[in-house]
Amino acid sequence: MGLLVDYLIVLALTYAAMVAVYFATGFTMIAINARHPDRRIQKHRDGMKRQAEEIRASMKALATSSVLLSSGYFAQTQGWTLFAPLELSWWSFPLMFAVCFVLFDAWFYWGHRILHWPSLYKFHVPHHRSIAPTVWSNDSSTTVDTLIEHFFYFLVWFVLPVPALSVFALRLFDQISGMVGHSGFEYFASKSSRFPSPLICTTFHDLHHSQFHYNYGNFFSFWDRICGTVHPKYDVLVRSMEETGEIPDSEETKVKATG
Repeated sequence: MGLLVDYLIVLALTYAAMVAVYFATGFTMIAINARHPDRRIQKHRDGMKRQAEEIRASMKALATSSVLLSSGYFAQTQGWTLFAPLELSWWSFPLMFAVCFVLFDAWFYWGHRILHWPSLYKFHVPHHRSIAPTVWSNDSSTTVDTLIEHFFYFLVWFVLPVPALSVFALRLFDQISGMVGHSGFEYFASKSSRFPSPLICTTFHDLHHSQFHYNYGNFFSFWDRICGTVHPKYDVLVRSMEETGEIPDSEETKVKATG
């Protein structure tokens, strides 16, 4: 009984932190976007009419994600994992953060691809009802969708000697960057977000929502480029934004779906 109470406290704190970050990031991005309407990617769509529905779905999805993260962490604190965590230090924190960063991006890409299979797409399609995503869209997912994409946050504790702070920092970065990536406004188009750089900007995921069959990655474009699923006009769009400072209408980027 004592262990259960201890775990429920960890779960409650995890969920409270996730919800706090969700709303803090959301309201901050809305304030920034309101001052820069010219940075909107999809000029003729506004997904904000779905924000109440997205927030409700997000509260459930964040609860699922909190269970996964807190369960893995609690298992590590009880010594139920394969390895004891590395002692937190100046090298162990960034090393394991980087390792988890790369591994999670691979996990997310393949989990996301699987969710687009016809047999599983019904669990992912609610997320894609946000054709013009907003900052609230990032976590607007079903339970199955969240379990597949975020199961990494449960599993990683059991197979790697991760300091807890490395995983919590990854989850924080993933939450904030995911919400920015769904915000529908572009601020980060540059040489660092197009080939040969593996990094991406908001337009990368916005294209996934408007055209569905491209750009499955989370932090990087690496897996999309290797597997041929990167949007064929993505790099051209980013270069155009660099050179003109203007956001092209995403309607002009439509191409025939190939995968």
